[in-house]
Amino acid sequence: MQSKTISVNYFKINWKAVYFLGIIFFLIMLISYVFLVNQLTGGIYTVKSYDKEISALLEENKRLENSFAQTSFLGSVQVRAQGFSFEKTTQVKYINILDSSLAKAK
Repeated sequence: MQSKTISVNYFKINWKAVYFLGIIFFLIMLISYVFLVNQLTGGIYTVKSYDKEISALLEENKRLENSFAQTSFLGSVQVRAQGFSFEKTTQVKYINILDSSLAKAK
């Protein structure tokens, strides 16, 4: 007796459809990659511009705080100094203290 081998083919693969679906999947992934990289780049640019804006606002805030402190404290000091008839100095003259004087700074 001779036995015959019979090949059983359960299903037939349509390779053209597989290649077509693979190419479509690849194109979809490529387009989504380009889109997501574009979104990421735009987000990074936005964050950098916000950081620059925040640093500029912090600088302006410090300047305004200093200005406010000067106008509130120094303004009242200047008003009181003018009330006591004080004036700003224009020339400073130093007094030389001799070594033989009684008031000697240590």
